[in-house]
This record gives sequence, C-alpha cells and structure tokens, in this order.
Amino acid sequence: MPCLQKLNPKARSPKYKYLFFQKILIMKKEFIITTYSENHIGLTNRITIILTRRQVNIESLTGSESALPGIHKITIVINEEEEKVKNIVKQIDKLVDVLKAFYHTNEEMIYQEIALYKVSTKSLMESDEIEKLIRSHNARILEITPEYTVIEKTGHKEETQELFQGLNKFGVLQFIRSGRIAITRSRIEKLSEFLKERDELLLKVESRNQLRSPL
Repeated sequence: MPCLQKLNPKARSPKYKYLFFQKILIMKKEFIITTYSENHIGLTNRITIILTRRQVNIESLTGSESALPGIHKITIVINEEEEKVKNIVKQIDKLVDVLKAFYHTNEEMIYQEIALYKVSTKSLMESDEIEKLIRSHNARILEITPEYTVIEKTGHKEETQELFQGLNKFGVLQFIRSGRIAITRSRIEKLSEFLKERDELLLKVESRNQLRSPL
C-alpha cells in the first residue's frame, strides 16, 4: 500500500485517512477461489502461505472431492480487490501440484454453508418460540436429549447468523458454522472445460506440425 504522506500532503488528517481507507473497502469484494489438484499432502499449507504473504485474510476454506475421479478441489473465500485476486490465482496456478485455479464472484456460484446450534431442551419445552424460529428459518432438529437439542441450518452466512441471533435470546450452548461449499453455474466442472479446451488446442498444434513436417 502506498505511503499516505506521499499521496497527499494532507494525508496526516484523520478525515483524509478515514476517506482513504473507506475507498479501499469499497473497492474490495467477496470472491470464491477454486483450486483443483490430486489431493497432495501440504498443498493447502502452500496455498495459505501465498495468501498470508499478501496479507489476505481467509474468510472460509474447505476441501472436497470433485466430480472428476481422483481430483479434489479447495474452495477459498476472500474479500479483496479483483486485480489482487487475479494475481493470487496466478501464483496458485504456478504451484506444481495444482492442476488449475479459478476465481468467481458470488453471483457466478451456487453456494451454501451449514451451521449447528445446541440449545437447552428445557428452553425448547418451556416456550414455543424456539420451535417457531426453527420453522421460519427452514432449519431442522438433528438430535434431542433430555439435556440439549441440536438444530441444523443450511444457507448463506447471513441466514445462519440470523438464526443464531434469534436462538441466542434463549441461550445457545454451542455453535459452529462450516466453511463455504460452492459449485459453478456451468453444466460441468470448470476444470473439465479447461482440459477440453487445452486438449483441442494441443490437437490443432499437433495437426499443424504434421502438415509442416516433410514426408
């Protein structure tokens, strides 16, 4: 980040600093980075090093199998400027164990998170408000015991947080939210599209070389 004093002689002003950082925050946006690999040991660590070196905070990180046999994908959510995200993806692409990395906006993806809430069964039985909250938020009871009740909610972060705030009025004993899982709106895995385009290009190059080579 450029030095504030070099940008403007009035940079020492608290008002100027406030406006300067507000502008940076406005330029930032939430992006989803998807990295495809063969699930090599230590790859997640190498990816997080790339982000921490650039002082980028990871909002969410999950790993999973993909629809392609033997191929896994790591889904990372960050809040950054698009130009910086492009550079990060380029650096991730350079890692030996990475087949390909892509980035998308939230609008280009279908995504969800899962949250678990533990509340007192006594609170659940004493009032119908908790049951109303569960129904209105399309959540479900996962397990119920004499001591506690576990509730599950799937949705976006804002939705799971809203339910937490509602339940916390009655006392949430435990709470956890998963990392984001996301798929693109395209028909097949993004890596499949990339590999298909690459194979077609290689076939064209090979055909041209055969035509140019002497008989």
